[in-house]
Amino acid sequence: MTTLRLLQHRAGDGTHSVIAADAGGAWHVPDAGSVRELALRAIAGGTTLAALVDQAGRGAGVDLAAELDAGRLLAPIDHPDAAHLILAGTGLTHLGSAEGRDAMHRTAAEATHQTDSMRMFLEGVAGGKPAPGESGQQPEWFFKGQGDGLVGPEQPLVSPAFAADGGEEPELAGIYLIGPDGTPHRLGLCLANEFSDHVTERHNYLWLAHSKLRSAAIGPELLLGDPPAHVEGVSRVRRDGAVIWEKPFLSGEANMSHSIANLEAHHFKYAGFRRPGDVHVHFFGTATLSFADGVRTRSGDVFEIAAAPFALPLRNRLEVAAPVPVAVRAL
Repeated sequence: MTTLRLLQHRAGDGTHSVIAADAGGAWHVPDAGSVRELALRAIAGGTTLAALVDQAGRGAGVDLAAELDAGRLLAPIDHPDAAHLILAGTGLTHLGSAEGRDAMHRTAAEATHQTDSMRMFLEGVAGGKPAPGESGQQPEWFFKGQGDGLVGPEQPLVSPAFAADGGEEPELAGIYLIGPDGTPHRLGLCLANEFSDHVTERHNYLWLAHSKLRSAAIGPELLLGDPPAHVEGVSRVRRDGAVIWEKPFLSGEANMSHSIANLEAHHFKYAGFRRPGDVHVHFFGTATLSFADGVRTRSGDVFEIAAAPFALPLRNRLEVAAPVPVAVRAL
């Protein structure tokens, strides 16, 4: 089966367009200004994104690698109103994901007791893949922010001045659009760097919510169709052009303690996440962190994540924002 991917492009004159790509090449999709616009058409017409792309025909061919290097490829989803794009995710979802978290949160006094992280992971292993129609174990869940925190390929991931750390989390993210009747529609999957403050999280597990309120990056390609059961990739950290850390990572349901359907069910069961027209970028979790291997990132480091069937890598430079004084004024 041909793997179809959608990308968003911004030309030098500011014109936005959609690119489709498969094993045979890449081309502009005629009369498509954004992936969200195409998805709304598909919902209204009771069809699929792939069918719409096929019906549209093929515009001019595209050299994807050249467009990526030129900075003309954007995140493959957006929303004209950032408040209507929600970033959220789940953790402890992958086989092996508890090891680093458990070590992060364990103290000498807890050496003979299970941490909350390990308990949640084991509950997911036991009940995270329910049979169709059954309710499965709910996962850890966190809120990351809204559309103004979504970063595309080749754009900097900016860590706030008050952060204790800025570390990568290589994973997959599901992209969703809520239809007019409140039905969530999965558009596809992207490579993602969920980006978190692991030093803050390690200090106290109750600071996990603080550690997740950061920007996050998604790769240039939206992979259509059924999610692949097995994804194998590599995550790297480069400093001054040299690789200082590299490790493979696994994702897809074959490597997860939860099914994607279960993660979706426990996210979209909340009515507030089924608001018509909203876009959701939902991060599915990871088991691979440079932080767990003792790496401490610094401004200027470049995160690079690559995995088939995605043809292009996700690269982002780490930057640290200037301090922003905040004063609350009484009215």
